Amino acid sequence: MTRRASARDLELLAVAVARLRAGIMALVFAVFGGVGLFVATAWLLVRGGPNVGQHLGLLSNYFPGYSVSWQGSVLGLVYGALTGGVLGASLAWIYNRLAQWRAAREGSERKGGRGGDERPGGSAR
Repeated sequence: MTRRASARDLELLAVAVARLRAGIMALVFAVFGGVGLFVATAWLLVRGGPNVGQHLGLLSNYFPGYSVSWQGSVLGLVYGALTGGVLGASLAWIYNRLAQWRAAREGSERKGGRGGDERPGGSAR
């Protein structure tokens, strides 16, 4: 036998589940971004051959000082971590704003409001 969730149950669920922790997302994306770029650079250096890292070397247009070398792999670790951290925090922030907006919209629909009158950030049209 199942019981129907009350408005309070739905509110608690929305608060508990809908939010992502921006700091954790930033940390995870930073680790994967930094280690990923380091490993990609190191892999190309170990593999060797003509024109080593021709395409990966184009990242020097965005990351000053980066090159497909051992020093560049360490610098790529830092750049990848910074880029990944910013990306992870930004994605969590956007997700949380959209979840907050959706919860507010659904809450106003349950209370008999018109719904959809609020925009992310809480301002009305």
